[in-house]
Amino acid sequence: MRRYGKHTDEDDIRTRPNRKGNRPRTNIRPKHEDAAEGMVLTVDRGRLTCLVDGRTILAMKARELGRKAAVVGDRVALVGDLSGRKDTLARIVRIAERTSVLRRTADDDDPYERVVVANADQLAIVTALADPEPRPRLIDRCLVAAYDGGLDPLLVLTKSDLAPPDKLLELYGDLDIPHVVTSRAELAEGAAADRVREQLAGKVTAFVGHSGVGKTTLVNALVPEDRRRTTGHVNAVTGRGRHTTTSALALPLGDMAGWVVDTPGVRSFGLAHIDPSRVIHAFPDLEPGTAGCPRACSHNEPDCALDAWVAEGHADPARLYSLRRLLATRERRDGD
Repeated sequence: MRRYGKHTDEDDIRTRPNRKGNRPRTNIRPKHEDAAEGMVLTVDRGRLTCLVDGRTILAMKARELGRKAAVVGDRVALVGDLSGRKDTLARIVRIAERTSVLRRTADDDDPYERVVVANADQLAIVTALADPEPRPRLIDRCLVAAYDGGLDPLLVLTKSDLAPPDKLLELYGDLDIPHVVTSRAELAEGAAADRVREQLAGKVTAFVGHSGVGKTTLVNALVPEDRRRTTGHVNAVTGRGRHTTTSALALPLGDMAGWVVDTPGVRSFGLAHIDPSRVIHAFPDLEPGTAGCPRACSHNEPDCALDAWVAEGHADPARLYSLRRLLATRERRDGD
């Protein structure tokens, strides 16, 4: 079917752009040498809130970054309107190399990993001693993710007024993980927040934990009042917490000497992305003993050289047990 009549004028003819015209396609991208440096504070439906020179900037990712996504904690370079005024939008043109990455998958069968936080110095694993009951397997999984991602773990136990911490601390004593025990009364008085803040000074700390353990309540005690988030409650029937934090958010400590990243409560922590061979790096006293292990040793086999290494007195047997317990979390689903 003809689009035009019999007598068409040249102006009526649609002219296609010339591929060899004045602006040929190119893979050369602008350098944006004048881009300002910033930090991603939170991500919401494709819009990223960034901190640039003390101002909060709303930005979007530049097309030239392709499928590379920026996450909370990323150091980025921005161009465009950096005033921070309402209805302005900047553009992220570069994402700096990350020093650490906290990843998780939905479950152990999920091939797609999610980057939760970038460039964090440590991972605060928050767990309640009661209401809801502690889940050591979830703690183990978070530890594996921390070791693999280059973060130092910190164990924060809440609600010590409901149950003593001794039994749970005994499970992790051989890992030499720093820990802080808090109670609801101490949080209200401020003493607990002061003890936790000592562990966070000068660092970027990601907080992770099961829903309802008091993670966001603790974060609120650490940050200025105008930056606090909504908290929820624990269901009396199921013993599970309600998700009130739906996205990761970086918040400054009250004295601006560090940052805390509040993440959504998790009910599982998949480790499909973790290579078990890298977990041994978190055990420097055991790592030399792996020299005599067979290739692709899982460190839980009859001919594993670590058994002889420990038997000869080079390391504490409890350390080998702790390593194997952490490695075992990679092979099974999360449970209570």
